[in-house]
Amino acid sequence: MGIFNKRNAAVGWLALLVGKRVAKRKAKNAIPSGTKAKAGAGAVGAVAAAGGALLFWKKRRGKSGSDPELGR
Repeated sequence: MGIFNKRNAAVGWLALLVGKRVAKRKAKNAIPSGTKAKAGAGAVGAVAAAGGALLFWKKRRGKSGSDPELGR
């Protein structure tokens, strides 16, 4: 079990720390910072919520006590 030692554990831990910092920085830079982007995201979210509500309402409305395929 020579692979699992304190030196390799420390190197792996440091690699994770550095990797997290790099990933956070890349994620922060990938997000556009502007009022147009924020307004567009809100509009997309509103449309998605409305579409989900309509699909849910359509399914709930279509259900009834008897199922014609089962003969009940």
